Amino acid sequence: MQRRTFLGGALACAPLPGQTSAPPPNVVLIISDDQAWGDYGFMGHPHVRTPRLDGLARQSAVFTRGYSSTPLCCPSLASIITGLHPHQNRITSNDPPRTGDAPWPPERLALRARMIENYEKSPTIPRLLAQRGYRSFQSGKWWGGSFARGGFTAGMTHGDPARGGRHGDEGLKIGRATMQPVYDFIDGAGGNPFFLWFAPMMPHTPHNPPERLLKHYQSRTPSIHVARYWAMCEWWDEVCGQLLDHLDAKGLAANTLLLYTCDNGWIQQPGAPGFAPRSKRSQYDGGVRTPLLVRWPGRVRPARDERTLVSNLDLAPTILRAAGLGPTPDMQGLNLLDAAALKRREIVFGGVYTHDAVDIDRPVSSLQYLWAVEGPWKLILPGPQAEGKPEVELFNVVQDPHENTNLSARRPREVARIRERIAAWWPEGAAALRMPSA
Repeated sequence: MQRRTFLGGALACAPLPGQTSAPPPNVVLIISDDQAWGDYGFMGHPHVRTPRLDGLARQSAVFTRGYSSTPLCCPSLASIITGLHPHQNRITSNDPPRTGDAPWPPERLALRARMIENYEKSPTIPRLLAQRGYRSFQSGKWWGGSFARGGFTAGMTHGDPARGGRHGDEGLKIGRATMQPVYDFIDGAGGNPFFLWFAPMMPHTPHNPPERLLKHYQSRTPSIHVARYWAMCEWWDEVCGQLLDHLDAKGLAANTLLLYTCDNGWIQQPGAPGFAPRSKRSQYDGGVRTPLLVRWPGRVRPARDERTLVSNLDLAPTILRAAGLGPTPDMQGLNLLDAAALKRREIVFGGVYTHDAVDIDRPVSSLQYLWAVEGPWKLILPGPQAEGKPEVELFNVVQDPHENTNLSARRPREVARIRERIAAWWPEGAAALRMPSA
């Protein structure tokens, strides 16, 4: 197995004497939306074509065992932008509790406004980067109300459901209809370092790919729904290629830290337009696993790492360190460019929450599952909102990547050990677990 190595060793944790004069890198964060962890050429998919992302992978440190903190769009993106777990930033769900028959009565809009206030209470990536003179731009998916609420200096989303917005507004045109606002931001940076949040709602539904791509996949599956999803993955790849080409054309790639991840997984149902049960919104790897890519020419040596556990919570510390800043004390992620720190990592944690929050002030009230991955082992524990009969599940995700065989009854020591680590990580969440009786 090829191991990851980095040019120049680990980055410093703060600006060092003699280094502060170096220009900080531009930062481009590419976020896929609703895509399975294996649905890329570089991850071995037998049909999905992703030549541009395959090329990016060849230029990057590729972490194949990456995880999202949670398998739902809004809280996952909130974790990325804040570097905090949902129970830390209090953004656990897509929406606040329902308060009546109408989708957005005044009292529910008021609850949503209170949810969005959490973005202003958190030290988000663009807000912190502003200390180093960064301009920042929000494009694509964004759940935190106006882009300004997240600390961006410019953006495309107002996020007000009362005005027909919620999670993207004009930003949802990026990729599907235009790339011009992104290009205009990059071209207008004027020599300032910039941070680009590039999160087109792709390959997310609606699965409406170009006919030329759909025809290719229709001959490779009997399901029109699968064909549309696969074609969306290739369309998304093309959109990423357009962004990469623009960075190259403007001579910016050499001093740009580029990171790639996905908000959560997706497994397309063959016979219906929706997602399969063990993917999006689920505690299984189909919902929470994603590859992470890091490209920084001259600083990161391209290599493939199929062993190290990484998380989308690592993105914020990585970006901040590259810009000469340190992470906040509450950030639990690691700098992906610090090989020594990653070598010491043994475990990553995550949670699953209800789509609509139960109580926006009490994250544990919306908890469905807690999970942790330690080496080859993944433990899943049911929370107070778990549906159906609660069950403890333990999988060897290296030998059983699709989590078909529950080993909890046969490996009680692993269950007990990882459960203790979960309890130490979030005591309140562990105390609320809905454990089955003996």
